[in-house]
Amino acid sequence: MSIIAVYVTHSSEEEAKKIWNLLLEKKIIACYNLLKINSFYWWNNSITNDNEVVSLLKTKKDNWELIKDEIKKIHPYKIPCIMKFEVDANEDYEEWVERETIY
Repeated sequence: MSIIAVYVTHSSEEEAKKIWNLLLEKKIIACYNLLKINSFYWWNNSITNDNEVVSLLKTKKDNWELIKDEIKKIHPYKIPCIMKFEVDANEDYEEWVERETIY
């Protein structure tokens, strides 16, 4: 069994909830965490500083392409940050993620 954590940035919690709810309702993810961050990055030839929200989504490794496609459909950013981390977890947690996702 193999699970992944998917890191996605959002401009607000409200925006992120649209994505989270869609992925949870479709059972593509088992759960997510919310983190509030300050982001510093290059945009339009200058360094930008924004308050953002990060969602950390947990799912099966096989759902990676599906998650990217679903997020890109509704994410308002021109270039959304969607990153995958392959993780090892305790067996009970991996089994729970497996049970809670249908894809």
